[in-house]
Amino acid sequence: MRKVLQTRTFAKSKKKLHKSQIKELDNVILDILTSPEIGEQKKGDLQGVYVYKCRITKKLFLLAYLFDEESLTLLMVGSQENFYRNLKK
Repeated sequence: MRKVLQTRTFAKSKKKLHKSQIKELDNVILDILTSPEIGEQKKGDLQGVYVYKCRITKKLFLLAYLFDEESLTLLMVGSQENFYRNLKK
């Protein structure tokens, strides 16, 4: 079983969501834990980062994460607007 770690950026973004959205996000995180390759691996500046696109309450959300044998690190969650620009920071 992998440890799930989260960055401060991810925690702040998650805190802004509604309770129902947080429940759906937790289900998405469980899906990623079972098969981490489910997301799209990025190239260039974001090499090694995976981004998974999911619908939470009919809105498109992107979830960026890293993983290895022991851990899954949740980097950022948010809408598509300026997502990659903010992720590079």
